[in-house]
Amino acid sequence: MKLVPIPEEKYEEYRLNLMFDCYKWDPQFFDHNTVAKYAVVLTKAEHEKIKELTEKLDKETQAAEQFLNQHLELTKPLEIPRKIKNEIEMMKNYDPQKHVRLMRYDFHPTTDGEWAVSEVNSDVPGGFAEGSLMPQAAIEVIGETYSYKNFGECLCNAIQKKVPAGGRIIVVHCTSYSDDRQVMQFIGDKLKGLGFQVIYAAADHLRFENKKAISILDGNEGEVDGIVRFSPIEWVSDMKPKHWQGYFDTITCSCNHPIAVFAQTKRFPFVWDALEKNGISMATWRALLPETLDVKDVRGKEGYIYKPVYGRVGEMISIREACDEDEYKNIMMEVKLLPKKYLAQKKFISQPLKGINEEEFHVCLGSYTVDGSHAGYYARISKSPRIDSNAADIPVLIEESGDGNDK
Repeated sequence: MKLVPIPEEKYEEYRLNLMFDCYKWDPQFFDHNTVAKYAVVLTKAEHEKIKELTEKLDKETQAAEQFLNQHLELTKPLEIPRKIKNEIEMMKNYDPQKHVRLMRYDFHPTTDGEWAVSEVNSDVPGGFAEGSLMPQAAIEVIGETYSYKNFGECLCNAIQKKVPAGGRIIVVHCTSYSDDRQVMQFIGDKLKGLGFQVIYAAADHLRFENKKAISILDGNEGEVDGIVRFSPIEWVSDMKPKHWQGYFDTITCSCNHPIAVFAQTKRFPFVWDALEKNGISMATWRALLPETLDVKDVRGKEGYIYKPVYGRVGEMISIREACDEDEYKNIMMEVKLLPKKYLAQKKFISQPLKGINEEEFHVCLGSYTVDGSHAGYYARISKSPRIDSNAADIPVLIEESGDGNDK
């Protein structure tokens, strides 16, 4: 794996192309440019290895979900919010074959020459447009022959198999967030290109009758045939009035169904022992995810970081060298006061990639699956080992040949 620079004289053209033609409406986060000046290039062997590991992780995750859904007594260690667990307990109609299952596993190269996985984004993974359109834009300015996997095509093809042709699909998101809208605009435009009718809506624009989803949005009222949800389930469950329960027991094709909460919580490893006692192997997960423990079990131990149980985009992770003094103190105070909202994870040492003038960048290589099959990448790089909102989006390209020895 290596970094290949975007030619300096073509970078501004490339960045503008992403903004105006590739749905990258927000190329800045405060003072941070979020469009990397590089592409990540994988050898073919590296790509095949990550694909293999990703699909193994996904097989284990989906097997775990199905088993936990049938044996809810095993889910106590997950500490799922009571109001969400209540709805799961009352589900009667969940059939995984009716829904589209999307996940993204975040890989990191480590100093021991192996891969570590920091988490699975099981509920509402992002990076749709970046993972789909940035690679081709990069290839056009780099001028070399690489391949890539178009995530958007993989996702829309899966939806097309499960939603009737020409059907109505509602894309549910936090409508006041422009970055959420750009994700949904991208996927909505692709679905329209396949002949679907697309409705852009907030989570509370749906009602459910006889287990079917009904839009109440002005001008778009009536039954819908598919739901693409980009609002986190723990946010949806805070809606008032409480019309969100229907998301759980609907027979309308959903991506993702709220069963995703089992793996979305960072406490997912706490049920692995019980799963394996019942014949559900978690061997790939155990090999790739650093040891994960309850906060109380690492008091006085060195080499662990703290992560929020429902954290997203790298927020509030206590990597000491990635935090300023005030932030680190605030995180540690919150861990002390609210230990149930955090967990402890053994710290791995990220292997940075070298750029121009020996600059070093840490990389998070997000690897998607759709219905169990590898579906492309979304990557970010940062000079900090914590990949958060300050990180830059970067396209992932694949060499046509290679033995993987240059990782």
